[in-house]
Amino acid sequence: MTTEPNGASSRARTLADELRASSDQALATLLRLRPDLLNPVPTDITQLTARLSSRASALRALERLDRFTLQTAEALAALPDGSAGTALRDLLAGPARVKAHPGAEPVERAAVIAALPRALAALRERALLWGPDSAPHLVIAVREALAPSATAPGGTGLGPTLAEATLGMSPARIQQLLTGAGLPGTPDPVTAVAALTALLADRKRCAALLAEAPEAALGVLDRLVWGPPTGTVPDAARPVTAEQARGPLEWLLARGLLLPSGPGSVVLPRELALHLRGGRSHRIVEPAPPALAPGLERDPQAVDNAAAGQAYTAVRTIEELLDLWGLQPPATLRAGGLGVRDLKRTALALETDEAQAAFWLELAYGAGLLAPDGESGELAGRTGEVWAPTPAYDLWLQQPVAERWTVLARGWLAATRVAGLVGSPDGKGKPRAALGPELDRVLAPGTRRAVLSLLATLPPGAVAGADALLPVQRWYRPLRGGATGPDGRDLRDQLTGWSLAETELLGITGRGALGSAARALLAGQDPAPVLAPLLPQPLDHVILQPDLTAIAPGPLLTPLAQALALCAEIESKGGATVYRFTPESVRRALDAGRTAADLHSFLEQHSRTAVPQPLSYLIDDVARRHGVLRVGAASAYLRCDDPALLAEVLADRRALELRLRLLAPTVLAAQAGPETVLGVLRAMGYAPAAESAEGDLVITRPDSHRTPPRTAPAPVADGPATPDDVLLGAAVKAIRAGDRAATANRRETVAGPAATPADTRHLPRTAAADTLAALQTAVLLGERMWIGYINAEGLASQRVIDPVKVEGGYVTAFDHHAEKLNTFALHRITGVAELDED
Repeated sequence: MTTEPNGASSRARTLADELRASSDQALATLLRLRPDLLNPVPTDITQLTARLSSRASALRALERLDRFTLQTAEALAALPDGSAGTALRDLLAGPARVKAHPGAEPVERAAVIAALPRALAALRERALLWGPDSAPHLVIAVREALAPSATAPGGTGLGPTLAEATLGMSPARIQQLLTGAGLPGTPDPVTAVAALTALLADRKRCAALLAEAPEAALGVLDRLVWGPPTGTVPDAARPVTAEQARGPLEWLLARGLLLPSGPGSVVLPRELALHLRGGRSHRIVEPAPPALAPGLERDPQAVDNAAAGQAYTAVRTIEELLDLWGLQPPATLRAGGLGVRDLKRTALALETDEAQAAFWLELAYGAGLLAPDGESGELAGRTGEVWAPTPAYDLWLQQPVAERWTVLARGWLAATRVAGLVGSPDGKGKPRAALGPELDRVLAPGTRRAVLSLLATLPPGAVAGADALLPVQRWYRPLRGGATGPDGRDLRDQLTGWSLAETELLGITGRGALGSAARALLAGQDPAPVLAPLLPQPLDHVILQPDLTAIAPGPLLTPLAQALALCAEIESKGGATVYRFTPESVRRALDAGRTAADLHSFLEQHSRTAVPQPLSYLIDDVARRHGVLRVGAASAYLRCDDPALLAEVLADRRALELRLRLLAPTVLAAQAGPETVLGVLRAMGYAPAAESAEGDLVITRPDSHRTPPRTAPAPVADGPATPDDVLLGAAVKAIRAGDRAATANRRETVAGPAATPADTRHLPRTAAADTLAALQTAVLLGERMWIGYINAEGLASQRVIDPVKVEGGYVTAFDHHAEKLNTFALHRITGVAELDED
């Protein structure tokens, strides 16, 4: 005989009655905490109750509980439904005057009792619990998810009850267990199981039975007491009596202290496990989060200075990266992402390792500054789609450094993409590519914000590592650890370590402590005013050296840095950047359209010292030889006014690969393309210049490639978005109205014009612009409106609505005709009119 269906129906009705009796504020809180219940808005309380009873919705809600609230729910699931509140208290804190198991961590009973009302309230406001605190009930889906069993002991480590473990056992075998436990026989299996259960629940009688057990049998029980509650035993279901028992396992099996859970396994009954534990459901009970103790204390000003310096470095690194990729955009892999060779080349150009290079790439991508161009034509010697800066990058460059950093920091904080996964094997064993499609993890934004929030609770200058942060994070969200990796660490552990490393690279922390700008960012304020005074001021000058180098004693203004990078090579970076002038770098500037006079003027304007004579000679010498040889397309030809110079080139063995042929005293023809001819001649020490078909000098300006307009990648949603107050109010209103309609004999009428579903002559008529303006005003003022509406089938009707939101060509409103929240297409609304409130 089973009464579960009727019992389940009764509990559901009771939960529905409790929801009906709750305030609108409590109902709105429930919908805010569990937004999945609003997809779509329930029509009434009955439908809301049905959704609350779904396992998927219950599991999502359990994932958002802290450890003690979850332990409270687990303890309730281990108790019979509707048990007294005192039983729950004793299960968590341990019964008074009962000695706990030696393996249990000590717990402060008063702290558990003080924290229990808060935990019950948290369960109740999420509708995971109903009934009075003196006899609380778990929602059916929650009980089914958390109830301990042999295969799923859960957080308690307990097994099934004796009644559950003996389901399917023969009546004769149950009577044998009664006899083995020293109990008199009963007329039926139900009373026999009840007698055995009462024995194990009675501390004195159970202790007396265990006092007769062999020492080895007690050792077996001690190994199972804290879970897992199962063990492997050959032929576990054999009917062993107390007289036939040989050995500790058979002694326990003969008395029902271990019960078969399968052909080769046994399980410890829940009642006996609780007796052995001293009445405790959990080995470690944590009524409050562990204290976060700082590891080191640093000077707050030194922290801010270090964070600001690294913030400036982060901005300049992104600038350097995207300038490089604008000139030399790498190809996009067919499956998406960046190739390993391109990642290595980028790391080499940035003078960093591949892991950090991947972080800078993902940072730029997440901020919307980098994207695939979506083109299939040939570009820069490649075919197919390439990665390049977006037009947003040019706008970003025009902003002050502090605002540029804010864009990067906000993008990083909200992104679901995880740079630390680059190079790790995917499901097929292949390494994940940087900028690839497999780097999104919904846990990332929450973990980053949790790390920063915990650091923000420490005094300014205090440092805390992953070892200190992780226990606190695990307490607040014990079920949100994510998948476990091959090293045994879950995703949250990895994300915490990566987040701490990335905050240091980005300048959110300095020397391990949270900076002032990051505290403003975390509080939802604009961090730019806090960061700007701390940033190093960019310089407008360099120091020229006689050895053909220029030293930038600090960060340079962006235009100056770009101009200097055009005519000199960066030799070293750090606190001071060293640039070296070479014939190749000077020729590059000349190819870009600069003249020798331009270069002299530029250096004189931006140097704090006189331009050294060797540098002036270098510029003049390269400029004098630049463009003397002209290369055009035949396949290619060389033209020069000096026949002797052409003869010298023709006789040089290094030019054999060009297969030159003299066409005229001042013209050579080559059987190679212009680019090849230019490259070979430059390698031979000449300074040729390209010319067009009309004979004009071709200026090879390094134009930077840009993608078409692109938006930043949207973070992957971690479930439904939290609704705003307006939508919550409308949803509560719709649920209440639907419930009134479902439970009342007649539906409440609303004063207003009569509906005319088939006649459009009496519908309100207004222009489209006036309709939109009136509805937007009604949303702001909370006014009720009368509208005419023609649905997709062409049927006309009049509606009385309370508009909630107008966007995307639709108005979301509470429809008094249907008594629920509806969405209306604006182009189907014939017009609007105000209602006469009288």
